[in-house]
Amino acid sequence: MAATATVQQLVEHALATSTADDCIAIAHHTTSANLRWANNTLTTNGEMLRLDVAIVSFVRRPGGQATASMSGSATTFEQVERLVAAADAAARAADPATDAAELVAGTDVPDWDALPEETGVHVFDAFAPALGEAFGRARSGSRVLYGFVDHRITTTYVASSTGLRLRHVQPTGHYGCTGKTADLTESAWVGGATRDFAGVDALALEDEVARRLGWASRRVDLPAGRYDTILPPPALADLMIDAYWYAGARDALDGHSMFSRRGGGVRIGDRFTRPEVTLASDPSYPGLECAPHVVNASSGDDRSVFDTGLPLARTEWLSGGNLSALLQTRETATLTGQPVTPAIDNLVLDIAGATDSLDDLVAGSQRALLLTCLWYIRVVDPQTLLLTGLTRDGVYLVENGEITGAVNNFRFNESPIDLLRRFTHASVTVPAFSREWGEDYFSRTAMPALRVPDFNMSSVSQAR
Repeated sequence: MAATATVQQLVEHALATSTADDCIAIAHHTTSANLRWANNTLTTNGEMLRLDVAIVSFVRRPGGQATASMSGSATTFEQVERLVAAADAAARAADPATDAAELVAGTDVPDWDALPEETGVHVFDAFAPALGEAFGRARSGSRVLYGFVDHRITTTYVASSTGLRLRHVQPTGHYGCTGKTADLTESAWVGGATRDFAGVDALALEDEVARRLGWASRRVDLPAGRYDTILPPPALADLMIDAYWYAGARDALDGHSMFSRRGGGVRIGDRFTRPEVTLASDPSYPGLECAPHVVNASSGDDRSVFDTGLPLARTEWLSGGNLSALLQTRETATLTGQPVTPAIDNLVLDIAGATDSLDDLVAGSQRALLLTCLWYIRVVDPQTLLLTGLTRDGVYLVENGEITGAVNNFRFNESPIDLLRRFTHASVTVPAFSREWGEDYFSRTAMPALRVPDFNMSSVSQAR
């Protein structure tokens, strides 16, 4: 990119040219690199760079503060000026905001003047040669590999007319490999998240794919029903992210969620799960580090542009089995009488006293299903947080502590909160990558494996 100005100069120029009463300028500088493969052959690779700028304008009027946001790609002063003019005009035409609050002021970071950090295909220097060797192993074993790896670094700059100057660097990476038998009748998926691709071993991925496809040498067809089921950390992450996203205070106050109190209010303090359960977010959690302050370019039920710059700290959403916090803006915190607990970009589930591994849960099961990943998850009933979705790329039968075959796919209907009440066994918490939500939306999770009795496989799915 032939930039005409630094990122910092662009956001400072936005503040200088805004004619609104207040203004926040947010710039996301992102570089990314990726590799894609199919049929045991690397098919594409590439690098990308983009700079996205969001302008939030605030106008004070007798009825309250009005605000509007405009965003787009911007690398020049002229492009920034157009965004500013549009945001200022929209704010003047907007109704007063219900979430209005004093803007955060006087917070800055010592590295504000630092250049954005960048990534490139060099991040795959160790992974790519091993991937070529993995292709050879797969061909010799009559397996076919498909997959994708992506790494990106986003440097975010936030500046406001009230003195806010913040900078945060967020590395994000993920890898996923699907293996199929030569006749394409069986498939298995392995994936994960990483900050830097250090230690991500393509040969280890191929080994695990081969192991899972080996489990599928025996095929067992089962009917719909309720089964003792083992959810590995990635599959559990698929479900817990939904539980997190639907834990908004606004929906609870409006009576639209399982966290709504009958007659009004929210159910903070009520017991929902087994007492060993803690569900938390922490911007400094090792390996899952994320932004330590709020950055909102628009307002919604669970976020407010007025909260941009608020510091974030460890927040327990479920503690000792009780609901201890909901996603709160300053507006909803005033309404609920609870602390301000904004969303944080990671999620960790811990089960007190758990020492087993996933393999231990398998070894201790007389007859169970092992799910490796879930797909197409949607909410059926927000009042109970009932979810539906499909199993995909590997459902396995456990008999007498051993995996003895692959099972057909199912549609399931379950509530993640109810699973946290019903589980009988848990493993230690490890980093986990949600296949459904991790690639595009939420990649920073750590989860245990859970064994849950009577998991509801509501119907057989023909999906492969």
